[in-house]
Amino acid sequence: MNTINRDQLAVYLHDFLRADGFEDYGPNGLQVEGASEVRRIASGVTASLALIEQAIAWQADVILVHHGWFWRGEDPRVVGQKQKRLRALLAANINLFAYHLPLDAHPLVGNNAQLAARMGWQTEARFGRQDLAFVGSGPHSTLGDLAAALATALGRAPLLVGDPTMPVGRLAWCTGAAQSWIEQAHEVGANTYISGEISEPTAHFAREMGIAYLACGHHATERYGVQALGEHLERSFGIDHRFFDIDNPA
Repeated sequence: MNTINRDQLAVYLHDFLRADGFEDYGPNGLQVEGASEVRRIASGVTASLALIEQAIAWQADVILVHHGWFWRGEDPRVVGQKQKRLRALLAANINLFAYHLPLDAHPLVGNNAQLAARMGWQTEARFGRQDLAFVGSGPHSTLGDLAAALATALGRAPLLVGDPTMPVGRLAWCTGAAQSWIEQAHEVGANTYISGEISEPTAHFAREMGIAYLACGHHATERYGVQALGEHLERSFGIDHRFFDIDNPA
């Protein structure tokens, strides 16, 4: 079985994901230090206790996630669930790597790029803070067709604000909790905007601006970037990778 040194992996990921180019809500890269030699990488969306326990059972050396720890503004004390998660991770000597905005934005393995690849969408431009959001076109003719295709691809029915018989038109998307960018999507000429979550104002903005909105799930829309990154590392270095999908209805 091939191995890679933890610090070499950290440098590679930092460069590959261009992590220096983002002002983020938490630290990107190695968040918790574990074993120096890496044979197995377990990936998942969020560094939850359930993911840690599955990674331990699989004897992983690295947990690679999109949603890590130590977010800006959170309680810095290591108590409660934070203590339980950290204790389990340290006891197993597993490294925790997390990439937030760099994994949303990457043109190949990013969440937005990977969602587009699965849905057959063509990217024409990008918009929003740090160019995180994408705009382009897709193969689906009506909003109903698009909603059905998303339900099949993501395993959950999206919440649609709009008339399912209306054409999709120009399409914009940004995975996760980017519902507040609906106005920017409208400004770049989108007729339909897709994200993960919906807030109370989102439906009003959609109706008032005449833009359709589909909320497809934060977790559901962000499962694919970290999988693609793990698969890329497996191909590049010959190490084992396994994605663990911890169900989350949000």
